[in-house]
Amino acid sequence: MYEHDVIVVGAGGAGLRAAIAAHEAGADTAIVSKLHPVRSHTGAAEGGINAALQEGDDWELHAYDTMKGSDYLGDAPAVETLAQDAPEDTMRLEHWGMPFSREEDGRVSQRPFGGLSYPRTTYAGAETGHHLLHVMYEQVVKRGIQVYDEWYVMNLATSDEPNPKDRECHGVVAYDVQSGQIEGFKANQGVILATGGPGQAFDHTTNAVSCTGDGHAIAYRAGVPLEDMEFIQFHPTSLPSTGVLISEGVRGEGGILYNEDGERFMFEHGYANNAGELASRDVVSRAELTEVNEGRGVNDEYVHLDMRHLGEERILDRLENILHLAEDFEGVDGLVEPMPVKPGQHYAMGGIETDENGQTCISGLYAAGECACVSVHGGNRLGGNALPELIVFGKRAGRHAAGDDLGEPQIKTGYGNDVEDETDVELPVTPGSAGIGTDDGVAADGGPRSASDARSDGGIATDAAGAIERAVERERERVDRLMDRDTGIQHAEIRQKLQTAMTDYVNVFRTEEGVKKALRIIRECREEYQDVYVDDPSRTFNTDLQQTYETRNLIDVAETIALGALVRTEFRGAHWRAEHQERKDEEWLKHTLISWNGGKPDIFYRPVILEGDEKTYEPKVRSY
Repeated sequence: MYEHDVIVVGAGGAGLRAAIAAHEAGADTAIVSKLHPVRSHTGAAEGGINAALQEGDDWELHAYDTMKGSDYLGDAPAVETLAQDAPEDTMRLEHWGMPFSREEDGRVSQRPFGGLSYPRTTYAGAETGHHLLHVMYEQVVKRGIQVYDEWYVMNLATSDEPNPKDRECHGVVAYDVQSGQIEGFKANQGVILATGGPGQAFDHTTNAVSCTGDGHAIAYRAGVPLEDMEFIQFHPTSLPSTGVLISEGVRGEGGILYNEDGERFMFEHGYANNAGELASRDVVSRAELTEVNEGRGVNDEYVHLDMRHLGEERILDRLENILHLAEDFEGVDGLVEPMPVKPGQHYAMGGIETDENGQTCISGLYAAGECACVSVHGGNRLGGNALPELIVFGKRAGRHAAGDDLGEPQIKTGYGNDVEDETDVELPVTPGSAGIGTDDGVAADGGPRSASDARSDGGIATDAAGAIERAVERERERVDRLMDRDTGIQHAEIRQKLQTAMTDYVNVFRTEEGVKKALRIIRECREEYQDVYVDDPSRTFNTDLQQTYETRNLIDVAETIALGALVRTEFRGAHWRAEHQERKDEEWLKHTLISWNGGKPDIFYRPVILEGDEKTYEPKVRSY
């Protein structure tokens, strides 16, 4: 068993920043990551970091833009914390060596992004995330923070009280990809989940193959609610053949979208008469798909993004990476011809419910970054707001886990007196593991409490070492069962079925019957998973075993996305419903929360906090 004060799961932007902050606060800190840090998906972030740095801009404007972009589903304490802390935290990156692009007078460059009232997106060419990872990993190495890379975290080790709010997280169980060993990691002060997004729940995504919702799933099964999972962002400009991202920086620099008829449709068809291509991402994505669906798409699949008019010098200076991506994956030279683009799953606004200090309802368990929902993005994230979220809330989670007093949080977590239970939507199937009778695979995860966890005297097991030992033994037994089988179904077949259903039925445009169909297919995937087996017999470098675990996580996470999409009967932000074409503030100014209660997902709601420190954000019509 390994032991540290603070254990950070994941080594992307949020995980690295959390580890640095925890170390600075005096904690013995370690990172456990299934990837080497500089291979984390944060490296694919191209656009930039929103921060009010220039004269004429201020954090209040940033907060207002963020709240408007969220379609008034962001919580004001989180939104204001992001806007207030982003300038200092961004400049700290610069002091650590972040190679931000510069103006001729030496000032850090900032450019316009969708939904912003001021050009406040700070960038490093079109490789901002790549540089961010390297700068922060350098700080981790400099501080001597222990990194266990290529260790896959399988589950949490928590105490097993019936009420999740009484539980405590003691550590994690992880699989060493190199040796095949399964070991426990004891966290004396806290575990911080920074595992990224669940993009692999869809088959056309800008996300890396490593983005499998691991943190979401293990926190969910431990009793932490997942919040606002129905709000999935589809980026307007991904390459059709692969889903590879084409940065919003192209449009920020002046790139133009055209349909097959050569029309600049964002203006000419009235989708965004003021902002055009720089409307928020949900608006642009719906516009593109509408053009395709109405017969004005190129090859009935995509639209064109043109940056030729920017000139070779400007493109090479600020967008050179985009040229390589278009050439490598589509065979297009962006200097002389437009690039094909279409919406692709990009980001999850929802995630593990936390307060503004990153803490969940389980004591000692934190989350930060895309896997968390604080909620700063609400119904739609503005471009350039993901990276400041990583550094602002990663830092706060690290400090709080290490014992720093950050004040009493205003955002509540877990099931409490302030929630609403009623939901009148009829579900097409029984969700979760109810009715699946085997003690294996997904169904085995009915929460931390099971017969094998109870003490011999019938009491509740709460000691840290014992909880970790039992969690390790459970995972070793599960791996043995998976490896001992030589027939059944392989995870890849289930994953493809799941991804296709999510892309077909829980995409940009959603219908009630389509979402119900997705839930039926997810139920089938869950049942089929009970017969899953690992074909690779080796115990070392067994990616088949790891991906079988990841597919289990995707089933749970996809189900919460579809459940949220079904019960939210309105059109807000990125959540579009054919039967409900208006935002319903009187009914739906609230967060959707789904908790795993003994294998049965429970749905409840918590009101949005629109009262900030100095103002209340009144919902208005969101137009661009």
